[in-house]
Amino acid sequence: MSQPNSIIKDIKNKKVAPIYFLSGDEPFFIDQISKTIENEVLTEDEKGFNQSVLYGNDVEMTDILGMAKQFPMGAERQVVIVKEAQHLSRTIDQLESYAENPQPSTILVFNYKGKTLDKRKKLYKTLQKNSVFLETKKMYDNQIPDWIENAAKEMGMTMETKSKFMMAEFLGADLGRIYNELQKLKILAEDGRITPEIIERNIGISKDYNNFELRNAIETRNAPKAFRIVNYFSQNPKDNPLVVTLSILHQTFSNIIIYHSITDKSQGNVAKELGINPYFVKDAVTAAKNYPLKKATRIISFLRETDVKSKGVGSTGNVSDGDLLNELLFKIFNI
Repeated sequence: MSQPNSIIKDIKNKKVAPIYFLSGDEPFFIDQISKTIENEVLTEDEKGFNQSVLYGNDVEMTDILGMAKQFPMGAERQVVIVKEAQHLSRTIDQLESYAENPQPSTILVFNYKGKTLDKRKKLYKTLQKNSVFLETKKMYDNQIPDWIENAAKEMGMTMETKSKFMMAEFLGADLGRIYNELQKLKILAEDGRITPEIIERNIGISKDYNNFELRNAIETRNAPKAFRIVNYFSQNPKDNPLVVTLSILHQTFSNIIIYHSITDKSQGNVAKELGINPYFVKDAVTAAKNYPLKKATRIISFLRETDVKSKGVGSTGNVSDGDLLNELLFKIFNI
């Protein structure tokens, strides 16, 4: 199974295949490859007669295959791109006979988002032989920071360690949004170096007041810093939703509990068992020293209580998210 970067590299080097079947749960890679084919294979003059973009909810498989069998006009190749091809899942098996003997002058592209083919069927096996077949999967949260760093490197930029974790925490797993922000930073970072300060100025993430810093303050039992951050959150609730903060803290203390149960506490094994980047292992060790098993377990119950109260259950009066976080911190630091 091909990898997105190698597929894109081949396309840019004019090494193309007759069929591209791009499937799975991560739309960013599907869109990136499809856009590369759309932009790179034909010249602007050739595109007018030889490039077609269809949508799976508007066409039938018979129409797509009929178009794919046609010959290009005044060009070496024609390109047929089927976006939202997952809408054709009931009739996608009709592609099988064409895939066995594809038209060599046609590049047929299927963007089959959110779905995969049945690996038991002949179509899957035929596409494995006669096409560029991609099955994408959503990245785990702990993989996002390194992906950000690598994407920045491919754009000719360097990124400070804190910067990639800030972006991952603020932007989540939306690779398309992350990629767009990196493109913006490439223009704004004159020396190509992405610092927390540049991110703060241009993406709207505070380098000092974010969940990354709050987690660190709690792990190191730095109460003054934690309360300053929570105060900032209470003044900027839209940019710092409580549900996100609680989720991150729940994962933090869940990892502390897991850490206490691990026999092999080598860096590599801890990173593997906790599902975290090795960069964070030292923080996990510090947190575990500061929060013994019984305390970490009790704090998990505090987090659940706070979550319930944030939904209006068991709270009295008009309690803000900031009030709930302050109450939570008080419990954590006084347990």
